[in-house]
Amino acid sequence: MCFPFFKVVDIAIPSTVVALIILLSCARVKDSFSIIPPPTYPLSRSVIGYGVIVPSYTNLSSAPDSTSFSQGYMRRGTIVNVLERKAVRKQSAIESWVFVEGGYKGWLNEEEVHIYDYEGQAITASDAMSQ
Repeated sequence: MCFPFFKVVDIAIPSTVVALIILLSCARVKDSFSIIPPPTYPLSRSVIGYGVIVPSYTNLSSAPDSTSFSQGYMRRGTIVNVLERKAVRKQSAIESWVFVEGGYKGWLNEEEVHIYDYEGQAITASDAMSQ
């Protein structure tokens, strides 16, 4: 009678250990993060949105990094086409950058531009900034 019991135990213990190892190896990594991109309409229009420059002057960068080469400067209230968005990991934080076109092409930190869905909204916001 004891023989079948020991056979089950011999199989059950190793399979339980293997199952625990698999479950513990699937633990969540602390550095992982998820980014949920804002809705865009790539098939229905050529731009993501229309931006209005917020600071008095801002520097357009050649890459989504504040230490990259300057592509030129833009003034407050300038309306630009937003062509691309990118999230960049900077040490422990994530920075959002947008690639814009408006006389010059280049990258702006997303904090320096207000983005609107329609050009009319951007024009209204730009007019309000100039008053």
